[in-house]
Amino acid sequence: MTLSFWRYTHLVLALFSSVFLLLASVTGVILAVDAIQEKIPSYRIDNFDSITLGESLPELRKTYPEITEVTVDYNQFVTLQGIDQKDNDVHHYINPKTGEILGTPIKKSAFIQWITAFHRSLFLKDAGRFTVGFISFLLVLISISGFALIINRQRSLRNFFSKIVKEYLAQYYHVVLGRLALIPILIIALTGMYLTLEKFNFFLEKKAETEIKTEIAASQKGANLNIFKTTLLADVQKIEFPFSDDPEEFYIIKLKDKEIEVNQITGAVVSEKHYPMAVLLADLSLDLHTGRTNMVWASVLGIASLCILFFIYSGFAMTLKRRSSRIKNKYKAEESNYILLVGSENGSSLRFANSIYKQLITNGKKAFLAELNNYTVYPKAEHFIVLASTHGLGDPPSNATKFISLLEKIEQQQKIKVSVVGFGSKAYPDFCGFAYEIDKFIQTKNWSERFLELQTVNDKSAAEFVNWVKLWSDKTEIPLATTPSLYNDVPKGLQKLMVLDKTILSDTDQTFLLTLRANMRTQYTSGDLLAIYPANDNLERLYSIGKHSGNIQLVVKLHPSGLGSGYLYHLAPGDIIKARIIKNEAFHFPKKASKVALISNGTGIAPFLGMIEQNKKKTETHLYCGFRQHTETILGYEKFADEMSQKNYLNSFHIAFSKEANHCYVMDLIQRDAAFFAALLQNNGVIMICGSLAMQQDVEKALDIICLEKMNKSLAVYKENAQLLTDCY
Repeated sequence: MTLSFWRYTHLVLALFSSVFLLLASVTGVILAVDAIQEKIPSYRIDNFDSITLGESLPELRKTYPEITEVTVDYNQFVTLQGIDQKDNDVHHYINPKTGEILGTPIKKSAFIQWITAFHRSLFLKDAGRFTVGFISFLLVLISISGFALIINRQRSLRNFFSKIVKEYLAQYYHVVLGRLALIPILIIALTGMYLTLEKFNFFLEKKAETEIKTEIAASQKGANLNIFKTTLLADVQKIEFPFSDDPEEFYIIKLKDKEIEVNQITGAVVSEKHYPMAVLLADLSLDLHTGRTNMVWASVLGIASLCILFFIYSGFAMTLKRRSSRIKNKYKAEESNYILLVGSENGSSLRFANSIYKQLITNGKKAFLAELNNYTVYPKAEHFIVLASTHGLGDPPSNATKFISLLEKIEQQQKIKVSVVGFGSKAYPDFCGFAYEIDKFIQTKNWSERFLELQTVNDKSAAEFVNWVKLWSDKTEIPLATTPSLYNDVPKGLQKLMVLDKTILSDTDQTFLLTLRANMRTQYTSGDLLAIYPANDNLERLYSIGKHSGNIQLVVKLHPSGLGSGYLYHLAPGDIIKARIIKNEAFHFPKKASKVALISNGTGIAPFLGMIEQNKKKTETHLYCGFRQHTETILGYEKFADEMSQKNYLNSFHIAFSKEANHCYVMDLIQRDAAFFAALLQNNGVIMICGSLAMQQDVEKALDIICLEKMNKSLAVYKENAQLLTDCY
């Protein structure tokens, strides 16, 4: 089946059922929380699964002279109804071993009862129950079609959990969460559908129950309690006690799979009534659908219901994004000279094509934009521009699956100049595979004339696309824009940050400190990353964050042609920038380390300044830094280190200057203190490295030698133990 079939099936089903799924998911989350809360506090005693009726019932008889019934609910809380020795009515949770009262059963609140009724039937009685069951059936189909889409995207079941390329948030998490929540959602849907069918007696058996009766033999007298000794309380749902000591009055014990009558004198089973399989499956479905028997499973169901809510949002967001890139042509295909043929899975390639199309129209050219699957005869075409993305592992996107076969069938009647641009991701082995296939095949056609060699674009890079634009524009002499930002999809959802302070450069130091203030609700810490977009495009520049006095502090080196550093340096206090904060959990100050060594060079010191300031637990911390020369900025670091040392936030500060008279590097300091680093690693200490990749490699080589010489182990052992944390560039 084609990708488009599964996609449209998935979309139509989601559209039809979205309102009902929204209501069912919201109420499902509430009921999942209630199922969890119901188990807190717990009235289940230890070793409950090993208690037999023979152990429990005699003790209960001693404590309560008259017992009407004992029930065991799905939480394995035991409830007793009867009269105690002081003639008081009892209806409490009890300890089945001792009869001790543990608590009082609490009736479900009116709100939960209302939510439960709404979840089951939408207050529409049988019509509502049928609707809910039908929506459950649709959810099964949605899950299956979603599963098929992921398999198609990943190209095989073996790659089901392989890496997903992040095109945008809604698409990425729709797939990632869809893979994780697939099984729980399928279970929710299947059990909901089964419970509805069972409610309407769809599984009614001709013989609802089987009854087996046995006579009470005189020889069994005195051999009583056998059934009680072998029956576990955990297998019981309800015990109805005899009204009197009359031998004709029996215990009625409802187990999970049957109901039995037991002679109160002999303990013999008088009759058995086995429950139909449909009833047993209904109980299992109810357990799985509600999570009432297990707190962990109830939590999973609650999370799955939240995922369904997210899928409703992200699914519509993806649909709207695709629709926003719909093709609108000014001229008809048969009158156009420039034909842009596009194959795009999520609309990104179409966005580039639209930009070229609009510029051609502005330049007075008759242009026509079409999807590859709509390829036909173009009688006045002079140029073909084919922009093709690759889906999965070298396959065509859904709107280009027919293109190769159409090329075989449809012949153009005149010579046409052809340019092919491929879009893809180098994260996949078949980078731009479909574009290469098109380029190779189209050159076999007699009417085709290669205009430019195939050009490729990685990860929607506007800069790489502009390379093709320049070549095509120069050769056709049609002026097209060559500024990358004009082809970029500007990132959305960025937060505003205010510039509070910025230091100035000196003649000897091209490094400056920038302090930014974020929204009060923004959560971040030292070691996280700040992503900025200096060209207002989707290519981000990352800087390590130091949290200083509650604000974001960056240490930046100004490069002569540095886009990011130049953008930041030209900011002034009071300016507002748009950026986003990226959590960097793998490079946060360790909470349980015995001691910490921080190693940096250049601007890599930024997160460490914040970490030291946040070291309120006064973990033993040592800072090792490498710089070129002693500058005013370094004086500021030394002053900061003195202040932190007085507070016991920092134990030592070691600096290496590579361009001073007594020049040395940070690796020399590490070799000098080899015994210290060996002891630190042996005693579960942590080493953190931030700065250049070259420095990281040199430091790791030095540490590896120390580990081999001092401990007879390689540094890799301590890396695996998370005792070496790095954030280098």
